[in-house]
Amino acid sequence: MQNAADENWQVLLSLFPADWAEEAVGTGAVERLRGFSSPEALLRTLLLHVARGYSLRETAVQAKLADWADVSDVALLKRLRNSELWLRTMCADLLRENGVRMQNIPAVKRMRIVDGTIVKEPGKTGSQWRVLYSLQLPDLACDFFQISPAEGAGNGESFTRLPVRKGDLILGDAAYCSAGGIRSVCQSGGDVLVRVNPSTFVAYSVQGRRLGLLTRLRGLSEAGLIGDWPVQIRDSSACLAGRLCAIRKSEQAIQAAHRRIELNAIRKKRKTKPHTWEYAKYVVVFTTETAAPAEEILEWYRLRWQIELAFKRLKSLAQLGHLPKHDQHSSRAWLYGKLLVALLTRKLIRTARDISPWGYLFPPSSKPLA
Repeated sequence: MQNAADENWQVLLSLFPADWAEEAVGTGAVERLRGFSSPEALLRTLLLHVARGYSLRETAVQAKLADWADVSDVALLKRLRNSELWLRTMCADLLRENGVRMQNIPAVKRMRIVDGTIVKEPGKTGSQWRVLYSLQLPDLACDFFQISPAEGAGNGESFTRLPVRKGDLILGDAAYCSAGGIRSVCQSGGDVLVRVNPSTFVAYSVQGRRLGLLTRLRGLSEAGLIGDWPVQIRDSSACLAGRLCAIRKSEQAIQAAHRRIELNAIRKKRKTKPHTWEYAKYVVVFTTETAAPAEEILEWYRLRWQIELAFKRLKSLAQLGHLPKHDQHSSRAWLYGKLLVALLTRKLIRTARDISPWGYLFPPSSKPLA
């Protein structure tokens, strides 16, 4: 008879991509099962390390107690490294299942999503680390991964820390919307597409006059209307040309945004400024890409927004745990493992309403007994 933990695992296993076991072999994660009873046991052990935040040594002990594996922490680290492509492939499969479609990515561009998170290792003396990473679309290949102390000069989230080459289109959230960071990308031959932070963003018209952003946005009086304005931004050493692209949200989306603002104000016990309610009615981005129409620019940013839903869960999952700092392979595999758990969580929430009263989904091969 299965215990509750095994039954819960079967429910979770039903959410994985259908060919996850075949991908384990095809990607080289399972060349030999030395120390593990099956590919399923390997997957379960890796998720124990990634999702629960156990150290490699703790994970090896727990896996042995559960009769999943009999391996050392060193052997488990090697397995984690070898599973990098496997975990990434499953992440890409789940993104497609979640409805993220990336057919319109321009062939001449290398589109990259940049993000970061803080990891606090367990214990009273646990260190805090800032993880900065870049994922390419559409295959989610991690082309940059950097670990630094959470505090200190030069350790924040910024485009200046990112290696850039000609043809890159870097997508970032509002935290990356600074003139200095944008300039660093442009000087290396890349372009940016960032969400505007209205409280800090300053733009100028092509004539050099300061732009009244809210005045322009109020001209988008109906849901779905799009604005596209050439602008300049400045820092201490340069003036950069770009565009502001904006779209007015639907009334339902506006109401949801206002509810979030209200709850945030209650939680932080502060009064919301009037213009905050106004800005919440729009999605506004700044880009140095000049050729694509505004609709396409906004669609590209929407790709980031869809993946951002998973990133938000990734950040909460990453807050506490043992971060492999041994090498780039193990670090990237850890990142893909965290992202995989985040995407599985999203799929579980999406499909929860369809789980039948008996508490699980039928696997594809299920057949009634004669």
